[in-house]
Amino acid sequence: MKKNRGRTGRRRRRKHLQSFMDGVNCSHKLEYIKLKKWLKERGFEDKNLRPAQFWDTGRGLMATKALQVRDLIISLPEKCLLTTGTVLSSCLGKYIMKWKPPVSPLIALCTFLIAEKHAGEKSLWKPYLDVLPNTYTCPVSLEHDVVSLLPEPLRKKAQEQRTMVHELYMSSKAFFSSLQPLFAENTGTIFNYSALEWAWCTVNTRTIYMKHSQRECFSLEPDVYALAPYLDLLNHRPNVQVKAAFNEQTRSYEIWTNSQCKKYEEVFICYGPHDNQRLLLEYGFVATDNPHSSVYVSSDTLLRYFPPLDKQRNAKLSILKDHDFLENLTFGWDGPSWRLLTALKLLCLEADEFTCWRRTLLGDLISARNEQQTLNITAKICHFLIEETQHVLLQISQLKRNKENLKKHLALVEALRLEDLKILQKSAEILCNLNMAT
Repeated sequence: MKKNRGRTGRRRRRKHLQSFMDGVNCSHKLEYIKLKKWLKERGFEDKNLRPAQFWDTGRGLMATKALQVRDLIISLPEKCLLTTGTVLSSCLGKYIMKWKPPVSPLIALCTFLIAEKHAGEKSLWKPYLDVLPNTYTCPVSLEHDVVSLLPEPLRKKAQEQRTMVHELYMSSKAFFSSLQPLFAENTGTIFNYSALEWAWCTVNTRTIYMKHSQRECFSLEPDVYALAPYLDLLNHRPNVQVKAAFNEQTRSYEIWTNSQCKKYEEVFICYGPHDNQRLLLEYGFVATDNPHSSVYVSSDTLLRYFPPLDKQRNAKLSILKDHDFLENLTFGWDGPSWRLLTALKLLCLEADEFTCWRRTLLGDLISARNEQQTLNITAKICHFLIEETQHVLLQISQLKRNKENLKKHLALVEALRLEDLKILQKSAEILCNLNMAT
């Protein structure tokens, strides 16, 4: 008897461990029970998925049965989607319709989210709002100390994102004030900057693409957003293939899988072939071993290794600029990109080779010396970026010890930089082998 109980205990332990590996079922939590009930009232039934907490991706959806290629993962009826149509049919509609100049579809959705969140218990969308994150990790929400640790091109884009959201807020203040008759409280306190930032992040990170016909009450920006409750719990994985679109026949937004998924495993979709910098900028996360990831080389780094006395230096820079060879220069998992090597080959041209610059841009071999010098400088740039990345990782580990409140945000930048380091080390290895071969 004892022996048997031991085997049962082992089996139970194994089962518990397996459930932890797969993810912890969260469908019993009150907010998910309320969300499923609310969706059911709008015609959504689902037997394939359940909310779960996964140790590596956080909150997501787990398969309740094995999914095969071409299986329908989820079909969300139109009634469940939050679009500009939803906004116009609410009490905000008449204020949007008479406001001039017209607001953008994006501001309409942000205004609706802020107003509904403020309504609390009275909001018809409360079950959905209750499962939305309270905070986001897009660069617009990161502290200045954290943003300064991002790689240079991403740091620039993060600052642009922050400026854009701030300008959006400033240009919408008058419209927000026009909504005062709807609220007992002052609209200035309801529609403040942090409320808009939260709503903007919600729309930016969670909407699905759904084209709507142009309405006169909106500005000319494309109206392509729809918030999809429950469906937006699906996490991204770069190597997963799905087919997603609004089905005009069933009037539902559908996702079909092109990959298999085992029972109790997390179900993933792909947000697009984005590198980690784009994922962090748009969605606030990074993907490990992302095949689309690359490390960007800024033009400042590029020029660090060229003699300032090169008489053709300015002419070379001008050619690179005119032919768009100073942007998107990268190292990837397969080494330096063709664009990076081409830019460097042109910069390495000797005075007597300079007339061949057109052939360089076409990828022709100019001389053995040019090839060798290009490889040497590419390797130097790669090693410089490795050292810079290691230095930033050291700064991050020190900050993590001193700044408890920034730990989550710092971990995100650390994940990005560690991925960069792996790519650069792989590139250094490839360059070393190429050097030995030549």
